[in-house]
Amino acid sequence: MSEISFSNQLESKINLLKSRAKKIKLGEVAFDSNLLVAPMSAICTAPFRVLMEKLGAGGTVSELISCHGINYGNEKTRKMLELHPEEKNIGLQLFGEDPEAMAKAAIVAETYKPKFIDINMGCPVRKVVTKGGGSALMKDTTKLGNFFAQMKKAINIPLTIKIRTGWDAESINAPEIIHIAKEEGVEFVAIHGRTRTQQYQGKADWDLLERIGSDSPLPIIGNGDLHSPVLVRERMLKTNCQALMVGRGCLRNPFIFLEAFIDEGEDIAFTPSEYWEIIQLLKDLTENHTDKERTHLIQMRKHIVWMAAGLPNVAKFRSMVFQTPDLADTMKITEDYFLSLETAQKDINPHETFMAGGHG
Repeated sequence: MSEISFSNQLESKINLLKSRAKKIKLGEVAFDSNLLVAPMSAICTAPFRVLMEKLGAGGTVSELISCHGINYGNEKTRKMLELHPEEKNIGLQLFGEDPEAMAKAAIVAETYKPKFIDINMGCPVRKVVTKGGGSALMKDTTKLGNFFAQMKKAINIPLTIKIRTGWDAESINAPEIIHIAKEEGVEFVAIHGRTRTQQYQGKADWDLLERIGSDSPLPIIGNGDLHSPVLVRERMLKTNCQALMVGRGCLRNPFIFLEAFIDEGEDIAFTPSEYWEIIQLLKDLTENHTDKERTHLIQMRKHIVWMAAGLPNVAKFRSMVFQTPDLADTMKITEDYFLSLETAQKDINPHETFMAGGHG
């Protein structure tokens, strides 16, 4: 597979801004920047992950993958374990409620050569939680030592976890879980700044995340509501966390990991034509990853309309995209739209509710 390439103009912007990021090491896991992509279900596929790395993300984590699907040999689930040849700093995230099943699945996942295996302890979705996985793992901390130990023993690469602050406001137990994780050899902990009962409503509790980051015996990655380059930049300057994770913010602005390093007053901006450029690349990556044409259309539709957010006449464009049943026609409509905007700038309120049903 040929390497991904950008136009000279876009490449020069990317290289300049990527050069300002500092390589970091969280435990034994190295990343190219302290800004990472949060795992997002049905979004953090291999094509999207590798594109985000190309656009400045220091590392990525896969969408949550069922340990039972892996162990049963489910073809769709096993496909989710496949990495793109150009991915560098990728963790595969597994979910499940049984430590033996999780350990067995982790052994399989390791054969796909990720940098680390991550345990999903933060997903608030009902169908995951009711079976004892995701956020439900945080409810009984007495079981976690054995859970972590079994998985750690099964693999030869680093083990990490992603949690929330607690199950609800009355059970904020992230610090306790971090200490248990430290005892069992977990490398780092990513924390979404909401409880499970909050889902994705309200605001992430960054005051709590900063206190945890200051006192934690393990490296902490803070996550939640980092929806714009300005918010990311402001948090980077004052955080006690060793790294930050961006979820929903990179969907409307895939350049967020680069723009966070633009200095105040500096005249660097990414144009609609450059958005069109990366849309084309995402299409190529998606088509190379799977031969299912329906998947190509579904994936590209959602990313196209997310990337168009904040641009002029976007409502009309979005309607046209969803009414177009063919990918080739969709791409033509998209090309015409983005290239017609020349140097138009996005107008997005970073504090508005975006995808309140989930992700990052």
